[in-house]
Amino acid sequence: MLLAASLLILAAPLGGIWLLRIYESALVRQTETELIGQAAFIAASYRTAWAGPGAPPPVPGPEGQWTPRPATLDLARDRVLPPAPAATRGPPPEPRALTAAAALGPVLAEAQRVTLAAMRVLDRQGVVVATSREEFGLYLAALEEVGVALSGNPAAVLRTRLVSPDQPPGITGISRPAAFRVFVAQPVTEGGAVIGAVLLSRTPPSIGQALHGKRWEIGATAAALLLLAAGVALFTATTVSRPIGAVTAEARAVAAGGAPPPGRVRGSAVREADELSAAIRAMAETLRRRADYIGAFATEVSHEFKTPLAALRGALELLQDHAATMTPAERERFVSACIADVDRLDRLVRRLLDLARAEAPGPRPPASCDVAEVVEDAAAPFRAAGLKVTADLMPARAALPAEALHAVLANLFYNIRQHAGPGASCTIRAEPGPGAVIVTVSDDGRGISEANAPRVFDRFFTTAREAGGTGLGLPLVRSTLEAAGGSVSLARTRPGTAFRLTLPA
Repeated sequence: MLLAASLLILAAPLGGIWLLRIYESALVRQTETELIGQAAFIAASYRTAWAGPGAPPPVPGPEGQWTPRPATLDLARDRVLPPAPAATRGPPPEPRALTAAAALGPVLAEAQRVTLAAMRVLDRQGVVVATSREEFGLYLAALEEVGVALSGNPAAVLRTRLVSPDQPPGITGISRPAAFRVFVAQPVTEGGAVIGAVLLSRTPPSIGQALHGKRWEIGATAAALLLLAAGVALFTATTVSRPIGAVTAEARAVAAGGAPPPGRVRGSAVREADELSAAIRAMAETLRRRADYIGAFATEVSHEFKTPLAALRGALELLQDHAATMTPAERERFVSACIADVDRLDRLVRRLLDLARAEAPGPRPPASCDVAEVVEDAAAPFRAAGLKVTADLMPARAALPAEALHAVLANLFYNIRQHAGPGASCTIRAEPGPGAVIVTVSDDGRGISEANAPRVFDRFFTTAREAGGTGLGLPLVRSTLEAAGGSVSLARTRPGTAFRLTLPA
């Protein structure tokens, strides 16, 4: 693919050159330039013969003595005229023109053997007075370029070429295969007056002929370009494939359950490969953390379930074996213990489901809630149950669903009832901050000891297991807030306990 792209880029400018016929136009202008030089020399010879010996030099042009004539023909712009119409006999040539051109005829015929150009010298009427062919006395004033030259201006045109069927052109022959000829007409002036014109025509070389002359050089250049394109493609492929191969090795290691190869991530020439490598390493790290989390979670869950399940199994076995010999009070005690263990397992399952939803939240649409309204709604059932809740709330809105904030506050109020002790009261404050809403929930109860403070957000850590505590309330609070872009921390206070909630504004 890279080699094909390189060759396509290489071919694009060549296609542009062909489309604009740049090289073919260059060959046409080269022929035109040659004809202009030949026409200037013939015109100067004719003017000198016309003026005779001892004649003054020609009048300088507008730029002094230098009057260069550039080539102007362009195949992409100039149209190719039809072939020249058949010439006819015109008026008799001017005697002075015949005298001036008498010595030019043999010169033109001899020069044509080298230049291969058709050469004609015309008098001021447009009648041929000297030629390299058998065209003496023909009247050519009807040609467009001749008319322009006889008016005092040089001209150059392209005309369709008539090719003889019995002389097919060849690449290596002197006959050129181009389908048109270049005609150049040069006026001849003396004393500011036009005394005649020089008309030259020549078939330009074709691209095939020009390339044939340089075939070995072109072949060598094409081979060098192909080697260069192949080298660039190979270098680029190596530069691209090496980091991609490294990324593939990393991906295979992760797919096999391992970790990416250790070492510093080195930058390569392929930015996308570096980004993919970084993404794979981040994914591997996420998978590792998730696997560690699942392992630790499974261990904790099995430990928490083991105790009530063991107690439940023991009680049921005793009932199975000795229910007939037990008193009603004993049977009632064992059944109540079984029901208590089942209730604990039910609470654990429900808390675990809530924690799983909080720690692995799905996509949620943008939501917001009025903090004061949610606080009052969450505190209402706990006030009804006897918990004294004092609220000091400034107007603020938080960027999380009302039900999520309600669940967080309900867990904190429940913790206060369960751990703060009888008669404890709760104070909740809310105030807007820079980009956040700060909510502080505090109580005046027994507080948390220095030893237990670092563990209060650990899963299944509780000091009220006998009272039905699961140790999942504060972890659930933390996971719910982090999923919404907030956070919770334990604030030091005496007496009692305080939790500082940071909610996204």
